Amino acid sequence: MKKVMFNINRHLAGLFFVLAILNSHANAQEVHEISRDQAVDYALTHNPTILNTALDVESAEAFVKENISSGLPQVSASIDLSDNFELPTTFLPAEVLGGTPGEEIPVQFGTNYSGNATVGLTQMVFDGVFFIGLEAARTFEQLSKKDHIKSKIDLAETVTTAYYNVLVNQLTLQLVEKNYGRLDTLLRETEIMYKNGFAEKIDVNRVKVQFNNIRVNRDNSRKMLDIAEKLLKFQMGMAVDDSVVLTDNLNNEIFDENFSEDFSYSNRIEYSILETQHKLAQLDIKRTKVEYLPKLDLYANLGALAGTNQFSDVFDISNQWFKFGVVGVRMNIPIFDGMQKSNLIQQKKAKLIQVEHSFDQLKNSIDLELNRAKVSYDNSVDYMHVQEENMNLAEEVYEVTKTKYQQGIGSNIEVINADADFKQAQTNYFTALYDALIAKVAYKKALGTLL
Repeated sequence: MKKVMFNINRHLAGLFFVLAILNSHANAQEVHEISRDQAVDYALTHNPTILNTALDVESAEAFVKENISSGLPQVSASIDLSDNFELPTTFLPAEVLGGTPGEEIPVQFGTNYSGNATVGLTQMVFDGVFFIGLEAARTFEQLSKKDHIKSKIDLAETVTTAYYNVLVNQLTLQLVEKNYGRLDTLLRETEIMYKNGFAEKIDVNRVKVQFNNIRVNRDNSRKMLDIAEKLLKFQMGMAVDDSVVLTDNLNNEIFDENFSEDFSYSNRIEYSILETQHKLAQLDIKRTKVEYLPKLDLYANLGALAGTNQFSDVFDISNQWFKFGVVGVRMNIPIFDGMQKSNLIQQKKAKLIQVEHSFDQLKNSIDLELNRAKVSYDNSVDYMHVQEENMNLAEEVYEVTKTKYQQGIGSNIEVINADADFKQAQTNYFTALYDALIAKVAYKKALGTLL
């Protein structure tokens, strides 16, 4: 009896353990209901690429502070303990010590051990390189922020495309499921007609072929939807095991957005980045030029010296230490560097001209991209509407053909052909719908209004 109770308790414990694991997995998975805008916002705070570019901005901010620090007072301290195991020799005139005039006597001065403690202060008064370098560091910080914005825009494009891809795959699966039910009904009706002598075996086989194809298509559509959802979650920086519920719907209203005709090149982050690069190139030239100017620094040193013939006396605070101090102004005046800076300036001016040439090239590229994106968007939307109409017409043809066949005034092959045309029209419409959505994203990016 005890053995039986032990087995029951062991099985119950195992059951509770399994339930606990399943419950922990269920709790680990989160369900996110998100719109397109919410998906982009989520990605901007979770995508690793964006997080890394944000760290680049923090690094640039610290770089500015580093440059500011170099212009603040610099204080340092040093302690020097020396063992003068071989004192230096100095030669004195012999007559100083009562010797023969014209001769020299070697003597050694110093102690066996000595100590030196110093505190120094340096303050920059004027350095043209510092001030230009500080302005360049702040400009570099702006460039890092603009690179971060560009990364956000690129990510918004990627996430929006992935979001629309999921919506299109959802709509595709819905119609495939509808087609599956429609062919399943047609197959059963054809089999009944065959049993009653109103259809031939070949009619059943034709419908069964279509039914088998749609069954495979349904499985493939489910897999494609799963892949599309995982891709969206990956782009967003979301755990792949989490579930997403998309709240946006695909309808014609999504293409009713009015785009502003007031376009400025400054709307494009690429143009703004080039402007910052141009400013950096100018500052680089200016920084080299100011190296011709003098540099002025204030400095001060305060310390103490001690000497003894016993090593232990160096650490004896009662031993006499002799103070010393100095305050001064130091000016460094460049005179001639062999034309080094002049040649360096010529190199940097050539790079500046290259950046200036890039403005015209970028403007032409933006104009071309904007024109192409607008034409592509208009054509894609028009083509989508045509394919939508074709799909509706193909559905009407199928319904009429099917009714005629059921009434005995049409053929089975006509129904099969109408069904194939209807499914092809659906495929064409979904392809055109997705292309129109992508064209819209590309057009908004070209206008600089995607984010």
